Amino acid sequence: MRIAILGAGPAGLYLAYLVKRRRPDIDVTVIEQNPADATFGFGVVFSDRALEFLREDDEETYAAVVPHMESWSDIVIVHRGERVVIDGVGFAAIGRLKLLQLLRARTHSVGVEPVYRRLVKNLCELNDVDLIVGADGVNSFVRRSYEKEFGASARLLTNRFAWFGTTKPFETLTQTFVETELGSFNAHHYRYAPNLSTFIVEVDQTTFARAGFAHMGEVETRALCERVFAQTLDNHALISNNSIWRQFPIVHNEHWWVRNCVLIGDALHTAHFSIGSGTRLAMEDAIALDKTLAAHSSNIGAALAAYEATRRPILEKLVSGANGSAIWYEYFAEHMQLAPVDFAMSYVTRSGRVDLHRLRVLSPLFVERFEQEGKGNGHRAR
Repeated sequence: MRIAILGAGPAGLYLAYLVKRRRPDIDVTVIEQNPADATFGFGVVFSDRALEFLREDDEETYAAVVPHMESWSDIVIVHRGERVVIDGVGFAAIGRLKLLQLLRARTHSVGVEPVYRRLVKNLCELNDVDLIVGADGVNSFVRRSYEKEFGASARLLTNRFAWFGTTKPFETLTQTFVETELGSFNAHHYRYAPNLSTFIVEVDQTTFARAGFAHMGEVETRALCERVFAQTLDNHALISNNSIWRQFPIVHNEHWWVRNCVLIGDALHTAHFSIGSGTRLAMEDAIALDKTLAAHSSNIGAALAAYEATRRPILEKLVSGANGSAIWYEYFAEHMQLAPVDFAMSYVTRSGRVDLHRLRVLSPLFVERFEQEGKGNGHRAR
């Protein structure tokens, strides 16, 4: 069997490693249009127990990655200058480039060397392979090549966000909301290395227009964001890396495979960055596809059908929660009318997957404060 994987992000690299580890006789090629170390963004965050999902089947990769991760057990909401701690909600983070380097080492260990700086312009270039895997991200060429057959759709959320870094190492994942004369700002920030943090700035449409961001360059944008979050940054500068304003795309596909092509990761679905599950979901897609390819080694069509049938129900539930979170952020300026502890409750229940009963178990200290200071149903904002 010959497999071509387009995209050398976490999903593509990890799938290549899994397939080749299980079946050394399979010819696996990973093709990436960008250079090996080209990546925007800074850290990636994993919710819950970080990479625990790897432990059962892949102890070696788990052991390689986890020592490089920063972890914490609480998150903090800062609203009107007041800090609200939500205990028991753990996350972990790692630099995106570091994660890619570690996954490349895993592919190297099984004899797969990704081909970088190669742009596939037509899938006919890959006519000699048995399976084409689209692990090529939000703007997937594989998906676009069969857009109608996949039943593909993509829509942009209205908020804008810019992905920065900073040398200030934040203690925990924090959401800082600031109201200024220009409008409402939000920063998602967390450390991903001992001395480095991700710092994502988000604004709604009104603020984006009022601040004049559409007419600013990257340097001007960074300077304004540094002024807005001067207290949060504590005199540390923001670091740019293609830190342009973006709108988050919601990607959906009615069908997951067409002919001998299949999608995984962001090419197949997106999960809003606010839930910290995008990279994990992509790697879990790779795990699921590898397992069905192994179970149906003589019938690729059956393997792809089994991949969709087993993975889709799990994924749709998780993506539904991510979309609920995304919608909450679309209206975060309205939610900011709430008092800090009510605002924090609105935030933590935004995906619809956590209610007060579950929070009593997960975050007893936060619930105790909410019941003392909150306004009961006052947190039920739009």
